[in-house]
This record gives sequence, structure tokens and C-alpha cells, in this order.
Amino acid sequence: MTREQLIKEIFSKRSYLCIGLDTDITKIPKHLQQHPDAIFEFNKQIIDATKDTCVSYKINTAFYEAMGTKGWQAMEKTVNYIPSSHFKIADAKRGDIGNTSSQYAKAFFETLNFDAITVAPYMGEDSVKPFLEYENKWAILLGLTSNSGAADFEMKKILTEIDDLEEGIHVRKHQTSFLYETVLETASKWGTPGNLMFVIGATQADQLTSIRKIIPHNFLLVPGIGAQGGNLEEVSKYGMTKDCGLLVNVSRAIIYAGEKENFAEEARAIALQYQAEMKKYLEHIHDK
Repeated sequence: MTREQLIKEIFSKRSYLCIGLDTDITKIPKHLQQHPDAIFEFNKQIIDATKDTCVSYKINTAFYEAMGTKGWQAMEKTVNYIPSSHFKIADAKRGDIGNTSSQYAKAFFETLNFDAITVAPYMGEDSVKPFLEYENKWAILLGLTSNSGAADFEMKKILTEIDDLEEGIHVRKHQTSFLYETVLETASKWGTPGNLMFVIGATQADQLTSIRKIIPHNFLLVPGIGAQGGNLEEVSKYGMTKDCGLLVNVSRAIIYAGEKENFAEEARAIALQYQAEMKKYLEHIHDK
């Protein structure tokens, strides 16, 4: 999917909702747990009930890989069932040396029909480039995450050198910045706003103003709304651009909204609430 197609879907549906299919067989309604294809059947009903409320689905591959071959098959059936109008994300958090990343890219972009994959940038440009070589496919790099461990590395202050001009003379200066800021600034040069997104946790909304100064045009995938306590209004206020520039992911709050046979209807009701709130924020986008 191209950037233009994604933006068109957002403004057509008045929604930048991404629904996370983090499907755990122990948490789906009991009447489905004995179904011969329980995971796919659950996902299918969620997709049918919510596809007009969202523009994207994100599949957390760990929930499927943990089930072995059967889980992988359910994931493949799910991604093939998602309409082509929707942006399909493999939340796989891959990141390895170049030739290994090339195989990961082939797995998720060719064997499986995903539009994007989440990638850890720790190993540098050559580990990310293979994902950026596919036309109309996206790499979504981990930028600033919402887990407590973000303080271990991402939020560390580091000393960096910059070149500046003073009275026409190049001067090398030192400045301090958070490590995640250096990652965003460096990695943004590896691709374009048409194939590179960044993950920014919703619980880090207070950082969005400074983040937008570093990456003003890239889309942000924002998890952490709902069960994790992120605030949609704050994320939209500080992270939205004239093209929207946001995909806000909600998983558990939607897919586990109901426990009975009408679980899909209850999921739809919650998704509609998010869509209605997003519509309100999109109406003010011309003010940006």
C-alpha cells in the first residue's frame, strides 16, 4: 500500500484506527475455544464486525508463533482475509544482519501478504535496508516504546557532535540528546515518509512535540491506547500532521470487549467509539 492510498483511506473513513489482532486462545470466548480453527474464526468475526471502523490491522506474530504450525496457518489465513483496502502490519519486531533480514522481508512481504513489518533498528542501517527495498512495503522502526525498560537505553542521555556555522566558519559542537532521538534522526535518512514509519508508545505522548521536530512527515504507529492507559486526545493533539500521520493501535480493549456469542458486536461498539473520537480530531486537521 502506498502512502497516498493510506491517507485516502484515513480521510475516507474518518479514522486512523489500527486494530491489533493479538489473539490469545485462552482469552477468546469459551464457545469458540473448541472450534477446530478457533483463532482464525475469532479473527474473522472481529474483522467482519470492525472493518468499516478502521484502516489497519496489526497482527502480533508472537501469539501465533507460540502455537507452532497451527498458529502460523491461522496467521496466514487471517492476513489473507483482511481486505486489501486495509494496511496490514506484521508486528514481528525483526532485526538482524542484512542477509537474515532479507529472508525476514521475503517471509512477510512475499510468502505472507503484509504491507509492513515492525523492525528493531539496534543493528543499524544494513539490517533495515532489506525491508525498504520492496515497492509499496513499509518498515516500522521501534522509536520510543512505552514499556518500563525504555529507560534502560532509549531514554539515556548521550553526547553527540554536530557541525554548525558561526560567522561563515564550520564549528563542531557537542550537544546532549536522548538515545531515541538520535535513532529517529539517523534512521529517518534510511528511507522516506513513503516507506518508513516509527513506533511511538502512546504513554510517551509528552515527547511527541519534540519527536515531530525530528520526523515531521513520517507516519507514527502508536500502541498503548486503551488497556495500557494511553490518551488518544493527547496523541492526536501533539502527533497529528496535515496528512494525519498517525495509526493508533488498540488491541485488547476492542477484541476482548465481549466474552459471549455476541463478542464481535461488542468489539464493534468499542471500535465505533474510537472512530467517532478520531473523526472529531480529524475535523480540526486544517488548523495544523
